[in-house]
Amino acid sequence: MILLETKQVSPGCVKITSDTGLAFFIRSAYLKTVSPEALVPGAVFSGDAEAELVDAGLAFSAESKAVEYLARAEQCRFKLTRKLLEKQFSRGHIDAALDYLEGVQYLSDGRYARAWLNARKISHAEGRIRLAAELAARGISRETARQALDEFFSENSEMELCRRAYQKLLRSKKAADREAAFRALVQRGFGGGMIRTVLEEAEAGRAGI
Repeated sequence: MILLETKQVSPGCVKITSDTGLAFFIRSAYLKTVSPEALVPGAVFSGDAEAELVDAGLAFSAESKAVEYLARAEQCRFKLTRKLLEKQFSRGHIDAALDYLEGVQYLSDGRYARAWLNARKISHAEGRIRLAAELAARGISRETARQALDEFFSENSEMELCRRAYQKLLRSKKAADREAAFRALVQRGFGGGMIRTVLEEAEAGRAGI
């Protein structure tokens, strides 16, 4: 491959036009052995160096598609990886792109987890156990989830969410008796002690105590 033209389009990003008819973008962060200073018109690359330039271009393509998804909404690495695999990017190029985006804080599982929790509470009243399981299913690490949940419950009372969940059960007639209500609230991720407190409050209220 002979470079016919190189053009710096942004810090760390270069557009390359080669004699093979390829025109593509690379980011210097994706280069391992090729020096960015070597990317000048007339430079000749072959073998491993040529393959490295092509790989850098494919990683940049994966990065660009990832940025499209991130521009629409926060993403977690696990699901973003799946979306990019569906677009036929290779795992190696995806990993390189997402490592870079995490490094510049454009992709963050912690930020995604916090955004997801705040959006989830609008239509769901769930306890810590259920929310932790949902985050795990989205590929969020245990420590990242713990930090996000700690922050979430510092701003939102889990007891109030349990009361809200119970009221929703009553409105939907899914709490025919105390046992049914208890099971339903356990499924929504609330602890047994908290559930008993909420049910006792409700029973006392109905009894006029």
